[in-house]
Amino acid sequence: MNNKIKLAIIGYGNLGKGVKLALEKNPDMELVEIITRRPDAVKKIVDDVPVFSFEKFEVIADVAILCGGSKEDIFGTSNNKELDRVRITDPYAHGQGLYFAQFFNTVDSFDTHRRIFDYYHQIAKVAQLNRHTSIISAGWDPGTFSLERVLADSFVPQSRIYTFWGPGVSQGHSDAVRQIPGVLDARSYTIPIKKSVAMVRKGENPDLKPGMMHKRVVYVVIHKDADKKDIEKKIKEMPNYFADYNTKVIFISERVLNKRHKEFLHCGSVILSGKTGKDNKAMIEYRCIWDSNPEATASILIACARACYRLNKEKRYGAFTMLEIPPNYYSIHSIEEILKNYM
Repeated sequence: MNNKIKLAIIGYGNLGKGVKLALEKNPDMELVEIITRRPDAVKKIVDDVPVFSFEKFEVIADVAILCGGSKEDIFGTSNNKELDRVRITDPYAHGQGLYFAQFFNTVDSFDTHRRIFDYYHQIAKVAQLNRHTSIISAGWDPGTFSLERVLADSFVPQSRIYTFWGPGVSQGHSDAVRQIPGVLDARSYTIPIKKSVAMVRKGENPDLKPGMMHKRVVYVVIHKDADKKDIEKKIKEMPNYFADYNTKVIFISERVLNKRHKEFLHCGSVILSGKTGKDNKAMIEYRCIWDSNPEATASILIACARACYRLNKEKRYGAFTMLEIPPNYYSIHSIEEILKNYM
């Protein structure tokens, strides 16, 4: 296929590798560069595409997909006044999202829900100044689940909407634990509380706080000299991740982690429970099941990269979420094919 969309991967961990694999099913795109903090290590396992460092890279791609973690990598410490007058020079302090939006159209999976509003407005300013388009917080939640929540509320207003995640491995939570000094590796499992799920599906419309809907189990590998009690305390008190939940921390060896927790399965549901007309029960449920959480997220990011490219060609600069984009922009198919085959 001629005129392929040229992609860059920024960060080459599990998600970055998932993006590279997902490209095999998207013939309208090609990977043209990888930008990483570990260029020497990545070059040992990737020999079919140029690999650059954060400090020295070329702007080859039409769209860059950011594959870093939300807690430390994507969104940094900039404020709106800084963005008016200062060129962002440090991807570590200011965050990779704002930094790379200066050079590329970008797509990311920033998933700290409580910070999305601020991130959206900051990256909108950087992208606008550089005539770039940035799609933020794409993936399955936030992302496709966000779409389902908005659609469900639109179709059956004045209803309750519940989101259940798991059971499965959360990439973002696992990455957050790995940022704690002394932690070598971690897997954070999100587990829905069955009683709460059953109440919702029965249409009981319970008033559920986060800790009543899920619990978390974290398997942690630590350095031999690390303080277990201190690490457990930091995990359980971590805001936006574990503080609001019943969290169990289990310390294990690297061998056990690699043997028993090497898979990245995940799943989840968005459930609307309400009524139509005067008193007729209505329920909408959207469910996803993933054998590989990072590959699922990667596949969604690829579709968003296509949408990002199309928006930029239309000179629609700034920040976007998946909520603001026509569905056909994600698809490789023409509008004619979509109307014939998917309506």
